[in-house]
Amino acid sequence: MTIAGFEKHAHAAVLHGHEHIHMTHYAHHGAGGQIDHLASTHVHGHNHPALEHAHTPHEAPDKEHEHEAHIHDHAHPTEG
Repeated sequence: MTIAGFEKHAHAAVLHGHEHIHMTHYAHHGAGGQIDHLASTHVHGHNHPALEHAHTPHEAPDKEHEHEAHIHDHAHPTEG
């Protein structure tokens, strides 16, 4: 099925690194049950296996990729 305005294209497999932010919760014991949100960051390599898909054209592909939801294999982050 082709949707009007979508461009079908392929992406080669890529290995890249970027920062990840992790949020954890620290529950205080006692009255009130206050919960603090703690953040930490780290950088490591990630794989993107080859992919063929279709969507509306990007205006700035490299910049837009940073903000798109995508899945990484955290058990094997650089295998693809």
